[in-house]
Amino acid sequence: MNLRDAYRQKIDAQLEEASARLAILKARAKLAVAEGRIYANDELGVTDEKIAQLKSKLKDLGEASGSAWEEMKVGIEAAWEEIASASRKAAEKFKAEPPATGPIKPTQVEPS
Repeated sequence: MNLRDAYRQKIDAQLEEASARLAILKARAKLAVAEGRIYANDELGVTDEKIAQLKSKLKDLGEASGSAWEEMKVGIEAAWEEIASASRKAAEKFKAEPPATGPIKPTQVEPS
């Protein structure tokens, strides 16, 4: 085997390694998307339900009489705070950086 063939084999091996690393990165990206969908379904779905419940309470509030509406007002304000808190929590989670998995360093091509 001459030097040219050895160099070509080295580059081929490095390309295979780069392709494998790219496949890992693609898999990690798919995982991140799937985890995001799970989170969105869990967290945002719960918040959607709370919003629907609060809308129902607001409708009932319009029909409430004198002292009943004061009691309902407290419950509605508590429900609103829950929604606001859940929204802040979700926004913070979406802003968070993904966990570091360590850098992937390319293999250096050294002249022979």
